[in-house]
Amino acid sequence: MPEPTSSPDPASDTPTTSGPTQPHGADRAPGAAPPRRRARGLLGDLARLWRRGHNVLDATIERNEQARLHAREVGLSLEETGTRAPAPAAEVAPPAAPTLPAVVRTRSTTMDSLPSWLVRGGLGSWLLLGIGIIISLVFFLTSKVVPVFIGMFLALIITSILQPLVNLFARVMPRFPATFLALLTALGVVAGLVTYVVTSVTNQWSTLAVRFTDGIHTIMDFLEHGPLPVHITQAEIMREIDDLMTKGQDYVTQNAPTLAGEVLSNAGTLVEVFTVLALALFVTIFFLASGGKMWRWFLNELPARYRQRVHRAAGAGWYTFAGYARGTVIVALTDAVMAGVFLQVVGIPLAAPLAVLVFIGAFIPIIGAPGAMVIAMIVALASKGVVTMIVVGVGVAAIGQIEGHILQPLIMGKQVSIHPVVVIVAVALGTFSAGLLGAIVAVPLVSVLWSVYSELHVRDTPVVGELPAYVADRG
Repeated sequence: MPEPTSSPDPASDTPTTSGPTQPHGADRAPGAAPPRRRARGLLGDLARLWRRGHNVLDATIERNEQARLHAREVGLSLEETGTRAPAPAAEVAPPAAPTLPAVVRTRSTTMDSLPSWLVRGGLGSWLLLGIGIIISLVFFLTSKVVPVFIGMFLALIITSILQPLVNLFARVMPRFPATFLALLTALGVVAGLVTYVVTSVTNQWSTLAVRFTDGIHTIMDFLEHGPLPVHITQAEIMREIDDLMTKGQDYVTQNAPTLAGEVLSNAGTLVEVFTVLALALFVTIFFLASGGKMWRWFLNELPARYRQRVHRAAGAGWYTFAGYARGTVIVALTDAVMAGVFLQVVGIPLAAPLAVLVFIGAFIPIIGAPGAMVIAMIVALASKGVVTMIVVGVGVAAIGQIEGHILQPLIMGKQVSIHPVVVIVAVALGTFSAGLLGAIVAVPLVSVLWSVYSELHVRDTPVVGELPAYVADRG
């Protein structure tokens, strides 16, 4: 029986065999693993053709550079001696190129006449264009499933916060019971905070109503008889309020069907919110209980040569994301405690709800803390007057400075090291592209991308010392 012969296939990286066809698996030893099948079809052929063409293109560029250098040396020798200097055959003859398909050989011949910088620039431009298309496609697909994205983002935040607690409980019990115990502990803490806020508001409601009434009269007297260049009387304010109430009633009467439709749509939004929360809770349970097994399965599905780099990049991204989430919670909790104690000392009513508002505002970059400060100042103005309002504003601003210059560098300095300009630009881009959600997601997303890039990027020797000043060449 003739033995099968092997011959190179131009469109494939593996040799093709000719000869009698054996049934699939006939020549495989019993118990041996089935051979790994290569990718077939149009996409596989295009990928292999692209890899071979790219390698040949690099070889062609290198040969062209050597030919140009040799031609330049021959030209210089002719100018010096005035005679034709024969070149050795070994230097003139370029290295033999591998056998290629006709399309790639035509492209290589066309590229011979182009400078290397133009060829490499063109390839880089096409690669950047492809990367931009992929990123735009990811954002487009994400915009179509925003609730799912929000649910996954919440699941990652909760997982990063509760993971140390689950690891602590897992030392004395299995992983799944430790996960449920950690979730119950977190729900108990949240329920306790809500109960404390509601109880404090209920107990101070009567006193708060009297203080707010006195505060409103104080504000009205200040606007009417204060040192401001423009005076507003109480009658004018009441007239404006009556006009607004009349316009509001007319608007409701004229747009009743539209408002009813908006109410129904808001009811659907409420259902969507509960769906997102249920998705986040469900995914969080599995992330906490078996996240390591899920990640191991994902790595095993990748080619072996990519596993280490993907694991390193994902580890750097998760380290940064978890550090940002945990650090934000710690900083927000510290701000809330300091604000609550400060407002309680000053004697501002609703100190506990205002502290909770400061805690929530810490999760919204740039605008969260100032918004909480403005609301606290309004409450202080209505209850205690202008002087107390100024004191509250200065105190809350001082707490913000402590957060920005002490707490954040101390807690999140190693995990998240991004320049404030990058933070501002990222928040602005996120706000204009996706509103409040974009503002919240922008900073952790940029932090994760930068940490992954820093982990995989090999840096050159940094520039040290003073940079030389630019001097224009006038000659």
